[in-house]
Amino acid sequence: MTDLDPAPRPVAAPGCPAHPDAVPLAGLEYQQTPSDLYRGLRAEHGAVAPVLLDGGIPAWLVLGYPEVSYVTSHDDLFARDSRRWNQWGSIPPDWPLLPYVGHQPSVLFTEGEEHRRRAGVITQALAGIDQFELARDCRHLADRLISAFAGSGRAELMSGYAHPLPMLAAVRVCGMPHNGVETRQLVEDLRISLDAAEGDDPVAAYTRVGERIHQLVRHKRDRPGPDVTSRMLTHPAGLTDEEIVQDLISVIAAAQQPTANWIGNTLRLLLTDERFALNVSGGRLSVGEALNEVLWLDTPTQNFIGRWAVNDTQLGGRQIRAGDCLVLGLAAANTDPQLWPEAHVGAENSAHLSFSNGEHRCPYPAPLLADVIARTAVETLLERLPDLVLAVEPGELTWRPSIWMRGLTTLPAVFTPVVA
Repeated sequence: MTDLDPAPRPVAAPGCPAHPDAVPLAGLEYQQTPSDLYRGLRAEHGAVAPVLLDGGIPAWLVLGYPEVSYVTSHDDLFARDSRRWNQWGSIPPDWPLLPYVGHQPSVLFTEGEEHRRRAGVITQALAGIDQFELARDCRHLADRLISAFAGSGRAELMSGYAHPLPMLAAVRVCGMPHNGVETRQLVEDLRISLDAAEGDDPVAAYTRVGERIHQLVRHKRDRPGPDVTSRMLTHPAGLTDEEIVQDLISVIAAAQQPTANWIGNTLRLLLTDERFALNVSGGRLSVGEALNEVLWLDTPTQNFIGRWAVNDTQLGGRQIRAGDCLVLGLAAANTDPQLWPEAHVGAENSAHLSFSNGEHRCPYPAPLLADVIARTAVETLLERLPDLVLAVEPGELTWRPSIWMRGLTTLPAVFTPVVA
C-alpha cells in the first residue's frame, strides 16, 4: 500500500495562520441542517469562508457557485497536487483526513498532461460498460436484495439495499467476486475510509482497501476478462500496477458511497414529500425528477477536499496564499442564492456541481453509469413494493455526522409482505 505520509514535508508557512474568524468545519449543524450552516457562513464571510479542519488545521471553504466553478476551471491557479500544502508541518501521521489529502500515485492528484493520460484510461475503461447490461445486472441485484427482506414486511433500506447495491454493481464491472466475506469487508472499509464514525480508523481501513485491490490487479494480469480492471491493464498508456490500484480505488469509492447516498436521499424524498406521494408507484418521471432534485438540494458529496493555491491570489474578496488548501463546497454552491435568487431551486436542469467541474470532474461516462445504478435501484424497489412507507416519522430520520457525505444513518420502511 502506498504510504499516505507525503514526502517531503515542508514546514508550515509562517504567513498562513488560522484566520481569527475561522469556523470549525464540524458540529451538530452538519448532522441535520448543513444548509443552515452554509447560509450562516455565507452571510458572515461571503463566498469564501475561513474554516478549521480536524485538529484546527486552517483552510478555505468555497461556498459560491461562481467561485467553485472558477476554482475547478483554473487548474493553473488551484491545483490538485497536495504536496503544495503549506500546512504539512502541522499534520500528525494519524490525521483522519490523510486518506483524502495524503499524496498518492492516483489520478486524483495528477495534473496537466499526466492527468489527461490517466483520466483517459479511466474514461475508456468505463466507456466499455454497456449501460443496458448494467441496468439489467442492477435489476437482478436489486431483485435479489429485495427478496431477502420482502417476506418480512419491513426493512432497513440503507444497510439492506442502498449501500450494497452500488457496491455489488461496482465490484462486478471491475471483475471482482460480487459476494463473499472479502467483498463485504471491502464495502465496510470503503465506508470507514470515506465516512468514518467515532472509533473508526480511516487510515487503516484505506490500507486494507488497497491490499484487496492489489489482489484484484494481480489476478487480472494473469486472467484478464471483459471488465474495467482488465481494460485499464491492457490500455496502451501502460499504467503501472500501483497506478491502476489507486485509480480503481477512486472509481469504486466514487461508485459506492456517493451513489448509495444518492439512492437513500432520493428514497427519503419520495417517501416524505407530498409532491411525489401521489405518483411514486410506477411514476418513472417523478423518480427522475427526484434523483435530480437530490443532486441540487441534498447532494451526496457535500464538500470535497481539495485544491491548493499555486501562487498568491484572490478569490471571493479573500487573499489566498500559495499553498493554502481550498475545500470545494459543492452543496453550498448548488444552493447559492445568486444562482436561485428567489430561493427556488429549478431541479429540472442539470447544471449542479455534484459531479464537480473542469478537468477533475467525475470522468465521462461515470455520472451516466451512476444514474443507471441509482435510477434502477429506486424504480425496482418501488415496483416490487408499491405500498412502501416510512416506519418512522420523517423528523425521526437522522443523518450521518459527516461534513463530506450527506447520507442517512438508517431508512426504516414497512410494506405489505411479498412472497418471492
